[in-house]
Amino acid sequence: MAVSSAVLVLRALGIGDLLTAVPALRALRAAYPDDRLVLAAPEGLRDLVELIDAVDELLPTPGLGELAWPGPPPRLAVNLHGSGPESIHDLLATDPAELLTHRHPDFPDVPGLAWRDDVHEVDRWCRLVEYAHLEADRSALRLPVPPGPSPAPDAVVVHPGAAFPSRRWPPERFAGVVAALAAAGHHVVLTGSPGERELALSIADRAGLGEDTVLAGRTGLAELAALVAGAALVVCGDTGVGHLATAFGTPSVLLFGPTPPRLWGPPPSARQHVVLWAGNVGDPHGQEPDGGLLLLGEERVLAAARSALEARVAHG
Repeated sequence: MAVSSAVLVLRALGIGDLLTAVPALRALRAAYPDDRLVLAAPEGLRDLVELIDAVDELLPTPGLGELAWPGPPPRLAVNLHGSGPESIHDLLATDPAELLTHRHPDFPDVPGLAWRDDVHEVDRWCRLVEYAHLEADRSALRLPVPPGPSPAPDAVVVHPGAAFPSRRWPPERFAGVVAALAAAGHHVVLTGSPGERELALSIADRAGLGEDTVLAGRTGLAELAALVAGAALVVCGDTGVGHLATAFGTPSVLLFGPTPPRLWGPPPSARQHVVLWAGNVGDPHGQEPDGGLLLLGEERVLAAARSALEARVAHG
């Protein structure tokens, strides 16, 4: 890997984390057009990283403490991972000529921007590059359509899983929405990780749909991206799939809780996304469904889905 003049960016997290960093990555690319921009992120995100025009190369990095920089010190290391201290330590170990990061008390000699908990994730990383006097466009979230075919063109994609139980809407409610949309003639498919396949199968069974509608555990990231890009609608919680819908401009109904959409939701200007949130803030890593999320009733979600599908038809 040619790293003689490189900008190294650390963001060793998940799908949504990667996609919310795209405007900051594009700002770095514009500021350093002649340098190689290398993104340290998990190998499993490669198919998505390859759609980001700002990134030249993926450096497979499964998480903190796993950054293996193979060449001369980068001219700039950028911490888009977090506030530190682990992420700062990993980047300092590459001996960069310059480090751009939020400041942390464990590194009093390293200058940086003050961390804030009350800003949107897209804004957080745009503010960091702006701290370095670079220009960032917070609306630069869109990605090109993936090159491969969708496994279910024009389907309604329902993604019932989430990283933590507090963000998971009850499966019986998802089943009710799925059954109603299928009865109305929509092609509904259920997505998820291999570990969420049983969840998706149980929802399909409750909704009276066959196993062929369950794509959970059967799609890689490239196929999932193509599926979302070519979908009629996405229905999901606060997950990476929702960020895929934002990236591809696909209409979505997003069930938020316990994290408010003002911190992780789609841009308000993207009107094809319907965000449902009861207004309750809770623990996003909780082990029980969030009380605010449970306030979102089945009929409200179904009404939002029908409205989004009707609007899509009306606008061609």
